[in-house]
Amino acid sequence: MVTLEKYKGQNPAWCPGCGNFAILKAFKEAMVDLRLEPHQITLVSGIGQAAKLPHYTRCNTFNGLHGRALPVATGIRLANHAMPVIVTTGDGDCYGEGGNHLMAAIRRNINVKLFVHDNQIYGLTKGQPSPTTGTGTKAKNTPFGVISEQFNPMALAVALNCGFVARAFAADTAHLSGLMKEAVNHNGFALIDILQPCVTFNKVNTYDWYQKRVYHIEPEYNPEDRIAAFTRSLEWGDRIPIGLLYRNNRPTFEEQVPMLAAGPLVHQDFDPSRIEETLREFY
Repeated sequence: MVTLEKYKGQNPAWCPGCGNFAILKAFKEAMVDLRLEPHQITLVSGIGQAAKLPHYTRCNTFNGLHGRALPVATGIRLANHAMPVIVTTGDGDCYGEGGNHLMAAIRRNINVKLFVHDNQIYGLTKGQPSPTTGTGTKAKNTPFGVISEQFNPMALAVALNCGFVARAFAADTAHLSGLMKEAVNHNGFALIDILQPCVTFNKVNTYDWYQKRVYHIEPEYNPEDRIAAFTRSLEWGDRIPIGLLYRNNRPTFEEQVPMLAAGPLVHQDFDPSRIEETLREFY
């Protein structure tokens, strides 16, 4: 029987009150509700406070380079597409260093689930603006305010026809956990952008700031209406929608790779003698 205790890892070293605690709680609850044993999933991360989450739970994990979690996750899926693969990352790690990998993963529709802890700041390196920091925000290295336009991951994902596009708020763990389960069950790439207050370095986007603005997308909303999804993705400011913005069911990358039709590569027969034969073709 799967229990929360089975997913218990090291004690977190995040700041007291950090939104990452709620995301960790929601993640564990989602995995237990899905009846996934820790050895049945793989959790991949890059660098950052969000990327520490695999240290604080217990399952198959890979902690890689800054912004490079998605290429690693893609490789794992191609080696064993029977195993759910989840990436946990931050807005700086994914939307900054890993931006191009994000676009490639969405276009391929690799069956990986991406949970982005979006605190709109680089927390691990003490408070530099990230791609989702609001234009004009002053920080240690931007004393005159951020000049660049604020990055909108929801609009980008809808524009690229991403299979599953959702936004959540870390303080609403029941809603977040439900979206995580829905994302894992979706057949294709899934992105959840999780609004996560950084209590130490982001004094603008606080719990109170979000509580006054976030609202649940109404039940009658049709997430398969791409134009409506794009309109919702542009909502930011006084009202911020949370929930499933967009969904489609286009074929996954794995379903279109002929070599995977016979089953996961890790379960297929492997003849080492063919390596030399193959390499000779490139001599």
